[in-house]
Amino acid sequence: MISSLFDLSGQRALITGGGGGLGLALARGLAQHGAAVVLNGRDIGKLDAAVQGLRDEGFEASAAPFNVTDEAAVRAGIADVLAGGELHILINNAGIQRRAPLTELTLDLWNEVLTTNLTAALLVSREVAPHFLARGSGKVINILSVMSEVGRRTIAPYTAAKSGLKGLTRAMCAEWAEGGIQVNGIGPGYFATAMNAALLADGAFTTWVSGRTPAGRWGNLEELVGAAVFLSSRASSYVNGQVIYVDGGMLSVL
Repeated sequence: MISSLFDLSGQRALITGGGGGLGLALARGLAQHGAAVVLNGRDIGKLDAAVQGLRDEGFEASAAPFNVTDEAAVRAGIADVLAGGELHILINNAGIQRRAPLTELTLDLWNEVLTTNLTAALLVSREVAPHFLARGSGKVINILSVMSEVGRRTIAPYTAAKSGLKGLTRAMCAEWAEGGIQVNGIGPGYFATAMNAALLADGAFTTWVSGRTPAGRWGNLEELVGAAVFLSSRASSYVNGQVIYVDGGMLSVL
């Protein structure tokens, strides 16, 4: 009976930035628990390959190629997703990283990171929420970061965006919880993803991460799945406005 709380059979989930890396890992994890998954991204070839890979594993998957930073594209894209059936879960995962010292930071770079990592979550959620509210249920999961809580050199836009996304998560909870929507966040620590490829290749930084993290290592993408399944399922029906940090203990120690 306990396992049934985590059963996602009959649920349909949209994952933005779902064509690879963290997004695809979360999509696969939800699919393994019974959900039909819809992968969003801008690279149609990459999306199609990811969808086919999931289908080859026996999962129900489809693609929804649209630009999450374009308001009109989001509106049309979500309409297409909803035309394909009920939607029960939204994971706002799309994100980018751009590095520059603050004194050399251009407004274009700042806006690019803020729009992709923060504004896009608003645009997509705003289109999905009326569908959830009309039904009286729905799950929104925003992918934050340990940088929602701390700062580090050269990534000010990313830190600001992820901190803002934490606040947006709470604001969404405040407005939508009464309508049956649970809005929560997952804050990954350092995981081996394409976004972190340069850091992974830096021996000194990799050693720092291992030393700074009580677990003594980088995270594996599969280790994010449990939090996503929990927040997507009936098991979290009274959890709202919260952030689960999956960071090997990094934020717990000095």
